[in-house]
Amino acid sequence: MEHLVRRAVETIYKRHGEPLSLDELAQHAMVSKFHFLRMFSRVTGVTPGRFLSAVRLQEAKRLLLTTSLNVANISAEVGYSSTGTFTRRFTRSVGVSPTEYRRLHQGGWSVPPARALDRLCGAAQHEGTVVGHATAEGDLRSKFYIGLSESIILQGPAVASQIIDGQGAFVLSGVPAGTWYLHAVAYGTPDPAAPYAARASEPPMLWDAVGPITVGPGASPYVELRARALDWSRPPILLALPGLDPLVNAA
Repeated sequence: MEHLVRRAVETIYKRHGEPLSLDELAQHAMVSKFHFLRMFSRVTGVTPGRFLSAVRLQEAKRLLLTTSLNVANISAEVGYSSTGTFTRRFTRSVGVSPTEYRRLHQGGWSVPPARALDRLCGAAQHEGTVVGHATAEGDLRSKFYIGLSESIILQGPAVASQIIDGQGAFVLSGVPAGTWYLHAVAYGTPDPAAPYAARASEPPMLWDAVGPITVGPGASPYVELRARALDWSRPPILLALPGLDPLVNAA
């Protein structure tokens, strides 16, 4: 089963700029689209459509930082027929607009985007606390981001977040009642064998997620997180995390 899903993931990475359909991906895997959808979701944690969208937005982030292409051209390059739709999805997932993402990186930003807690939760009372401990496989090249999200894909807006100096304890307070995914992200030591790194010399993202976890009145879940390099089965991390810049925080 996994080798069929892996073949589909490789197709998504190679052809993310094309209008890939569920039917076409299922045909590549040589199974029915309903069986393929179940297999893909079981292995990756998300649907093929959400995985494709995450890969497209991750590629857009890379193009914004490594080319001089304008937003409209980047939108078309990663498979969007509408620049407006691309901009809205990018802003919602990354936390800032494409233009702001490029500008802030060029300016050497050093803090993460402000969380949109009030917009996300409306008038919900901040009723819970999440505590835990975060570790990582291998050496860290950055600080550790700990954050709550609505999705297994780390994208904005964050419900609550904290950046800690290294492996250790964390406390997320003022968390609204609800069901969330808890993420831990850091940069690790470069791995030349990593298949989906933009460049083999770049520090890889280390990631772990636990969820869904429920936070309610007086509830304080305790969670252990152990971040490891993203493998082929995990969709890219979309939320902008400039506070983890490995060039700034590397040892």
